[in-house]
Amino acid sequence: MEKLRIAIIGAGAAGCVAALKASQCADAQITLFEKNKRIARKLLITGKGRCNLTNNCSVEEFIPNVVSGGKFLYSALNRFTPENTMEYFTSLGVELKTERGRRVFPASDRALDVKDALEKELLKRSNLTVLYQKVTSISKKDGIFTVKAASTPYSFDRVIIATGGKSYPKTGSDGDGYCFAKAFGHTVKPPKASLVPLVCKERFIKELEGLSLKNVTLSLSNGKKTVYKDMGEMLFTADGISGPLVLSASAHTRDLEKCSYSVSIDLKPALDRSALDKRLLSDFAKYQNKDFSNALGDLLPKKLIPVIIALSAIPPTKKVNLITKAERATLSELLKDLKLTVVATRPIDEAVITAGGVSLKEIDPKTMESKLCPGLFFAGEVIDADAYTGGYNLQIAFSTAAVAAESSTFLKKDGANLLF
Repeated sequence: MEKLRIAIIGAGAAGCVAALKASQCADAQITLFEKNKRIARKLLITGKGRCNLTNNCSVEEFIPNVVSGGKFLYSALNRFTPENTMEYFTSLGVELKTERGRRVFPASDRALDVKDALEKELLKRSNLTVLYQKVTSISKKDGIFTVKAASTPYSFDRVIIATGGKSYPKTGSDGDGYCFAKAFGHTVKPPKASLVPLVCKERFIKELEGLSLKNVTLSLSNGKKTVYKDMGEMLFTADGISGPLVLSASAHTRDLEKCSYSVSIDLKPALDRSALDKRLLSDFAKYQNKDFSNALGDLLPKKLIPVIIALSAIPPTKKVNLITKAERATLSELLKDLKLTVVATRPIDEAVITAGGVSLKEIDPKTMESKLCPGLFFAGEVIDADAYTGGYNLQIAFSTAAVAAESSTFLKKDGANLLF
């Protein structure tokens, strides 16, 4: 009996896991296509080179962190859970650790260790071949798929598209998966940058470049309501803001052409306005003979002080014992509600992930198979599903890849998790 021929396009996080999972079927021959000279290039830069593999949470806790496609992903996440991901990479010899926010990293803090573990495992599988060739087209006739790469046509019974989105195109995610999907009649929601720094119009931003803030609360409004709010870390860039809080907030700025977005930063979330006023009075009493410009060192980072003073319109040379209650209220308002106007996101090639992709309405959530073309499957960022920072997006890649691989090889066992 001839083996089932399965092609997987793209050797990123999703593609590698799909290949390893599919290769467990002894009756299948797997070919993994990768346009780069090495696998998992984008994986090497995730988590700032540390590789935030997943989030150590339950599926019920996971879903609220999915911005788009939560309902669709429920089945896949239950079939291959964050716990399964941790168990799998541990079995590959990658020691893991869980940090703040339940983020899971390799204990070595080296994304390279994750990539090497995957590469080593791929080489072990006798029924798995990795071809470092760029796929230029995929077609189907008489039930057989033809994958053309390096001017050579290859024949397959099943195809899994795991090409990623359009973020960080230098790693290979240049959007070719969308073209393959469209060739089979699929609808592709226009890709947009997500988990990306925001550009703001305020001139004082430049003065704050490089300043990192911790334990602040950031709120994002679309002009009508608050669409995101959380406490954590952020930083100022040359033209705007970035950092974990900002990247997650950016997932809600997909209608910049239609909506006016603004950011509010609470610099002192642990203090309500009454408590903050008491703190100001205490600091001012401590520095009662000092100029206003020299009385904020206990309250704010040095780089932020000139900006807050300018925004408050309180003369920097005014003695703090002469500052009025009204001026103090203005200062308090600034500290609790420092406003920024969002005018754009940074380009998509600087985004951590891509929002948009192959329409979920055209994919079976239980199998990741195309509803338009039997035998065609999707996995990872190429589909229209994305989440906040914190390991959620890599988990989506792993879960959808495991389901696609299992379904394409007919190994599915009802009610069982997809363990390796």
